[in-house]
Amino acid sequence: MSENEIHPSAVIAVGAKVGRGVYIGPWCSVGPDVVIEDGVRLIANVIVDGHTILGKDSVYYPFSTIGLAPQDLKYKGEPTRCVIGSRTIVREQVTIHRGTESGEGVTSVGSDCLLMVNAHIAHDCHLGDRVIIVNNVVLGGHVQIDDDARVMGSAAIHQFVRIGKAALVGGVTGVESDVIPYGSVLGNRARLVGMHWIWLKRNGVQNEELHVLRNVYRHLFPRDEDQHAVFEDRLQIVKEKFGHIEKVQQIISFIEQPSRRGLVKVGRSISSSEKEG
Repeated sequence: MSENEIHPSAVIAVGAKVGRGVYIGPWCSVGPDVVIEDGVRLIANVIVDGHTILGKDSVYYPFSTIGLAPQDLKYKGEPTRCVIGSRTIVREQVTIHRGTESGEGVTSVGSDCLLMVNAHIAHDCHLGDRVIIVNNVVLGGHVQIDDDARVMGSAAIHQFVRIGKAALVGGVTGVESDVIPYGSVLGNRARLVGMHWIWLKRNGVQNEELHVLRNVYRHLFPRDEDQHAVFEDRLQIVKEKFGHIEKVQQIISFIEQPSRRGLVKVGRSISSSEKEG
């Protein structure tokens, strides 16, 4: 692991910091303010620029670009940052832009993430750990995606949207509002169609807790709202009845956080989702 393997055609600027056991393949370009931690692999034709950190054992496939300037006309070359976590895999033609001074100044991707072909992560986005972004997904600026979320192919996420923990965004879905933790959304303009039951079951959530989450969902998002109290009252009922349960606490906390986009509205359930539930 101590020896680096750097192809003769790669260009590494003076000032770049390269750890041990790093592989930098043909025609890669590494800027002067880049930090490459131990075990990183740049397969070929990868461009890394700006004040960027590539976490340990992360892998970058051909024609991915990391830490380049944001697509923001207000950006004037400020030394903003891009940080990628350990063991994250970035596939072909993915673009991850550094942050802006008008945002938080950093774009971050957590550890153990998978960003598939042709995805775009815009300036000031923050992705948690174990997030999966499928082919052709585009994220507007300032999007926040929490741990374990899944965004399926060709989805588009509006700027400032928040995607909660382990939420599922369906393919070719346009998301203009926030998605609750463990929620599942789908549609040309996203609608909440249920909970992400598959993830919950695969991650060891027992039937008793699944039953509680069904009740919470039905309380918060009833199919016939005319027969129920306003949303704030429904939320209070959920707090009183189920607020002691960790996953319910996460949902409540997410809803109560300040938001620039509001919550995704409820839509028609999908038969396959119902079957999984």
